[in-house]
Amino acid sequence: MSTPTTTIILYGIPNCDTVKKARAWLGEQGLDYQFHDFKKQGVPADRVSAWMAAVGWDRLLNRQGTSWRRLDPAVQARVSDAACAAALMQEHPSVIKRPVVEWSGTPTGRVTVGFKPEAWNELAREHSNR
Repeated sequence: MSTPTTTIILYGIPNCDTVKKARAWLGEQGLDYQFHDFKKQGVPADRVSAWMAAVGWDRLLNRQGTSWRRLDPAVQARVSDAACAAALMQEHPSVIKRPVVEWSGTPTGRVTVGFKPEAWNELAREHSNR
């Protein structure tokens, strides 16, 4: 009987500095991962729903970034619930806090948003122990 394949999927935009740091960190840890480029591959609607369920739409929506600040204030004001946030993230992928990482190789199958090496260390250990 074979061991199931474990996968880390990193979602983001290749020229984002935080995504670059996260990708470099994964490489330094010797962790294989798949990169999903929002610009080339779009944002999978089913994944946005799963991420919002895992971390909440408020955490997934980056209201600190340039992309958010460039939006019309009326568009910003309409984002008051998960459905509105999901629609905005589909239309403007750059408002998603990056990177989003699915740690499917960990026992918890966690989703993280943003790059925090100290939090990722434990997930990397879990992934390596599978």
